[in-house]
Amino acid sequence: MITTREDNQKSLTATYKKEVESTKNTLDTPYVKVNPYETSPLSALVIFHTDDAVKVTYTVVGKTKNTSISNSVKGYSKTHQIPVVGLYSGANTVKITTTDKNGKKATKSLSVKTTTSLPKYIKDSKPTIKNTNKSKMVIGKNKLTLLVRSTKESFAVDGDGVVRWYSTLWNQHLMENIHNGHFLFLTKNKQSDMMYNDLLETDYLGRVYKEYSFGTKTTTNETGAAKAETTIIHHDITELPNHNLLVTVNDGSKKYVEDTVVEISHKTGKVVRVLNLKNILPAAMYKEYKSKKRADGKLDWFHNNAVDYVKKDHSILLSSRHQDLMMKINWKTQQIKWIYSGKKKSTWPKAYRKYLLTPTKGTAVTGGQHGLYQLSQSKSGNIENVLIFDNNIAVTNGDKKTSGKYSQGVQFKINQKKKTITQTWAYGKTLGKQNFSYIIGYTQKLGTDNYLMDYGFVDGGNKSNIVEVDQNKQIFNLTVSNPASKAYVYRAYRVAVYPSNYTFSVYK
Repeated sequence: MITTREDNQKSLTATYKKEVESTKNTLDTPYVKVNPYETSPLSALVIFHTDDAVKVTYTVVGKTKNTSISNSVKGYSKTHQIPVVGLYSGANTVKITTTDKNGKKATKSLSVKTTTSLPKYIKDSKPTIKNTNKSKMVIGKNKLTLLVRSTKESFAVDGDGVVRWYSTLWNQHLMENIHNGHFLFLTKNKQSDMMYNDLLETDYLGRVYKEYSFGTKTTTNETGAAKAETTIIHHDITELPNHNLLVTVNDGSKKYVEDTVVEISHKTGKVVRVLNLKNILPAAMYKEYKSKKRADGKLDWFHNNAVDYVKKDHSILLSSRHQDLMMKINWKTQQIKWIYSGKKKSTWPKAYRKYLLTPTKGTAVTGGQHGLYQLSQSKSGNIENVLIFDNNIAVTNGDKKTSGKYSQGVQFKINQKKKTITQTWAYGKTLGKQNFSYIIGYTQKLGTDNYLMDYGFVDGGNKSNIVEVDQNKQIFNLTVSNPASKAYVYRAYRVAVYPSNYTFSVYK
């Protein structure tokens, strides 16, 4: 744990504290600071006082229907610190309404101007949309589509495909919401560095609350190339109920990569628990692995691209791209609960066969899949529903007949007692090869019938295509050009830029 960025921001926070404590800032003449923490240009901090305790609601006025972004601050107060997120590049109107306990309202419209120039790697991504029905999209009062990239700047767009948030910090793979409305964000010490080893707990204003700095002994990249950007946390991160972090890492050995999960203390930044998958799965899987070659000679036999924590039975879900395998492991005992793979049952050692899921008729065998996570679990714990993005590339054990023909989002129902798996929803097969994503991708369930899919690597990696469907009918189709090497959309999320559990305060 380090405090470098937090310390660098102390003078900014001190300035805002003075404004909060000054009574000169009223609703008619509020204090407004655009880009308050200097890394989030399409955000602002508004500070003002009222004579009476009031509730505050506010809106960044959209330029077209269903693009306004609104928020309500909890409770009544005389002092107001308003985080404004979702501004346009250039001119904006922000409407603020106060309501006292008797229902009396007052309104103020602010003109807020932000930078008119977007960073090169965002501007050159040229977001374009089609097949859009904003009335059916799951966007609520303040949701944007967040595009988390494999490198360069991540950004978020509205239903028109217009950029409404970005960070000037370069980001790789990781933007993950946590319990307090903040999010985890993997970046570099400085932009010119070749290594992503700085993990921040931050918010959409760019304020840093915690910072984890990682050493260099376990760094790697996807190909093993000597001159490419490297990273410590290679694919995924999730928060445990005790607020510790589970992350996908490398074991630091000279031979293997991307087959280890560690738990990091949120209080100290120290590793407190390790899961090495070489200790869990048959030795032949890694000792005899020959499917993928790397420039550095290391074996990426598992390629773990997801970790999800399941609170009900204290387990984790993992996704192995290079074994075309999904599995569930008890995090406390490190015992396998189930495995799903196209690898024939007879080729598994006998001790593992009791864990294997049998697919029911019409259930896809996944290939090179990404982003496995649980949607729900029955009260008994026996039935669970999970969601993935199935790249459908047979690396070792996938379906060779369909491999490379399409990619799809897939939902499965798993019966843990009977050890069966049933496909209950899928979308993408009809899109064919034009939406085949050889690497990366994600599926997010947004509502009863809505799903958001990131086809992150289409047209040979030149583009990413993000699609929302309602009952398998497209209602949002966003194409993003990838203007630099590996600046793909690694994952796309529909996110609330004002999470319900988030409150901004200069005193916290």
